[in-house]
Amino acid sequence: MVRVGGTASSLTSAQRVAAVEWFGRGLSDWATARRLGVTRKPVRRLHQRWLLHGPEVLVDSPRRSYSFEVKRDLVRRFLAGESADALASEGGLSSALLLRKWVNQVRKDGEDALRPRPTGRPKAKPDTDLSELERLRRENEYLRAENAYLGKLRALQAQQRRR
Repeated sequence: MVRVGGTASSLTSAQRVAAVEWFGRGLSDWATARRLGVTRKPVRRLHQRWLLHGPEVLVDSPRRSYSFEVKRDLVRRFLAGESADALASEGGLSSALLLRKWVNQVRKDGEDALRPRPTGRPKAKPDTDLSELERLRRENEYLRAENAYLGKLRALQAQQRRR
């Protein structure tokens, strides 16, 4: 697979250039896929993006992120009856599929699904908040577990030596 504008595409750069040229001549995505000898799905996606952005579809653009408010506004307008293609063009989206993905998320989990999720590992709770007694109890519990583990390990080793 070839990495194209933040997404993986099964089309090579040469195939994408040829496809866009054929789209410009009026060939359908189906006819273009047959000429390229590839499946229709990636060509159809490229064709949809070409209809939206024109020849600029071949230019790799950095991956964009959209604010919660922008996503929510576009989804609400789509649900109110506006065209996905028109909203994608107006909002500068790479394709209408992105808008449809957001709509499905909202239908499944509500508008909060559009909020950005925290990235990375969650921060550990600082031990300074624990009282000295609580800290010692936790350490004692840890040491007991460690002793139990080592005892079982020694028993297993002794059992294997007896065999």
